[in-house]
Amino acid sequence: MEVRIGVQHVAREITFETTLSTEELVEAVKAARAGEVLELTDDRGGRIIVPSASIGYVMTGAERKTGVGFGAH
Repeated sequence: MEVRIGVQHVAREITFETTLSTEELVEAVKAARAGEVLELTDDRGGRIIVPSASIGYVMTGAERKTGVGFGAH
């Protein structure tokens, strides 16, 4: 699923693909509000760390379904 994070005082948003479910992402964002950072992992194993106080918004795209055959994404 595609995730976009808007960071306060930064013109560009952070955009990446993750294998997290929507529910897992929502829980991570809620937990970040009580902590110091939002820490997520992209679909390639990279880590995205954003200070909780700087998060402007978090948007998600539709979760990707696993396909079979040519052209399946």
